Amino acid sequence: MKNQELAKIFQGMAQFLEMEGVAFKPYAYNRAALSLEALNEDVGDIYKKGGIKALLEIPGIGKAIADHIEEYLKTGKIKHYEDYKKKLPLKIDELLRVEGMGPRKVKMLYQKLGIKDLKDLEKAAKAHKIAPLFGFGETTEKNILQGLEFLKRDKGRFLLGQILPTANDVLEKLKNLKEVEEISLAGSVRRRKETIGDVDILAVSKKPAKIMDFFVNLEGVEKVWGKGGTKASVRMKEGFDIDLRVVPKESYGSALQYFTGNKDHNIITRKIAIEKGLKLSEYGLFRGKKMIASKTEEDVYKAIGLPYIEPEMRENEGEIEAALKGKLPKIIGYKDIKGDLHCHSNWDGGEDSIEDMAKAAIDLGYEYIGISDHTKFLRIENGLNEKQLLKEHEAIGKLNSKFKIQNSKFRILHGCETNILNDGSVDIKDEVLEKLDYVIAGVHSSLKMPKKEMTQRVVKAMENPNIDIISHPTGRLIGKRDEYQLDFDKILEVAKKTGTILEINSSPYRLDLNSFYIRRAKEAGVKMIINTDSHQKEQLNLMEYGIAQARRGWAERNDIVNTLPVEGLLKHFK
Repeated sequence: MKNQELAKIFQGMAQFLEMEGVAFKPYAYNRAALSLEALNEDVGDIYKKGGIKALLEIPGIGKAIADHIEEYLKTGKIKHYEDYKKKLPLKIDELLRVEGMGPRKVKMLYQKLGIKDLKDLEKAAKAHKIAPLFGFGETTEKNILQGLEFLKRDKGRFLLGQILPTANDVLEKLKNLKEVEEISLAGSVRRRKETIGDVDILAVSKKPAKIMDFFVNLEGVEKVWGKGGTKASVRMKEGFDIDLRVVPKESYGSALQYFTGNKDHNIITRKIAIEKGLKLSEYGLFRGKKMIASKTEEDVYKAIGLPYIEPEMRENEGEIEAALKGKLPKIIGYKDIKGDLHCHSNWDGGEDSIEDMAKAAIDLGYEYIGISDHTKFLRIENGLNEKQLLKEHEAIGKLNSKFKIQNSKFRILHGCETNILNDGSVDIKDEVLEKLDYVIAGVHSSLKMPKKEMTQRVVKAMENPNIDIISHPTGRLIGKRDEYQLDFDKILEVAKKTGTILEINSSPYRLDLNSFYIRRAKEAGVKMIINTDSHQKEQLNLMEYGIAQARRGWAERNDIVNTLPVEGLLKHFK
């Protein structure tokens, strides 16, 4: 999709403008990038239907940015962006992935030391050339080296949120071909892993040659690695590969089971088949030369004595043992969520009004939405103080009355995302917090505290009778920042005792809690909530990523509080 390509360019333009010290414009470009990333329809199709006028109707897109989009759609480039790249010929994207590196630091390192990429950065840091520079120091240099080591672990991987929109777009285009009988994503994308190496697509067709020709000539294909009669592999503009395989209809189920993986899951299922005198492969399940199952995955699993195992669970992390014992959980479905409680409005600098956020939630079929604007400690996010929170509370009350008059059962809940300060207290007085429907608390500062102190900090917040939910509980940013040091066993113990709910944050950059911690919380009987942390209404669609994460952690409906109607949900709050 052009959305992802343009979002990347606009993020780059924002970074270059920040380097130059330009005010306001970086925010506008970042806002446009976020809007495009969250857009369901391809921006190219929007332009074809309605030109510049239609582009201006996209949230966050003004005249100048609409002109850039038109230029890119017509020429494949944006001259303004190309000029910046010539002026500052460095790999800004990869340099900014290092924790603690901002655009101005990147520019200074380029000007002072000629650093253009990660290789240059590592060489300079190891030679201790960075610490003496003004504004850096030994701690920053040490953090840079730690950040570089962290990036090496995830080299060549992409966030699920970066890959899935393009993968789905390619899938839909192939699905519309009359020659395609059945088609599905496979591999780690189908298992909804947090990070992805490449994309696998599996199809059924009697005329694979036409599908292969169409696939390798798709818009967005940068290079064709190989093309055969039933398999092709391409590199997309975004930098990742997509492999397409066409298989016979009678082998589709076994091929889909095989190519969904993971490898260890497949080894165990093949071993079970062997123990039953069978042979399982991508071609089918055989007894001798006779194929006994292969058309559907359900048939394959059933024939080897297992119930169907959801793709997100196929990681050889106990799912086969649970299936054999009849104890496989019925994991949460993608349509089970009834509302989203971690949503920001234009009261704290978000894009949309509370009413517009509510209407977007109604369009998604939700029964409620929770507005949880930032509080005063986060000045950069226009955090609200006590007086502003009370005014917002009054405004939400009026909106609820309006919905009631319109005979709508939809409800707006009022919360906030307060900040857990270093000593475990929060930045809003209890007498104001207790007036809200619920309170979210999160750590947003001093992320490198020692384990004992950080644990005590979060525990104290959970023990506050007004704190209901802990947002993004481990503080990680996938591919950029490790989780902060925390005794998670202690967190679970206190959460169970106090009734504090732990968030599964749906942002593709966070997906926090991770699947391992979700399973631990489920086993401990600690309730969780799936939220999007939306700062604009389009981001409400990110809920899919949080649900996928919950499914990977074996969470069931009763583990997740926002699968409940509003009255049932409110009972879970302190």
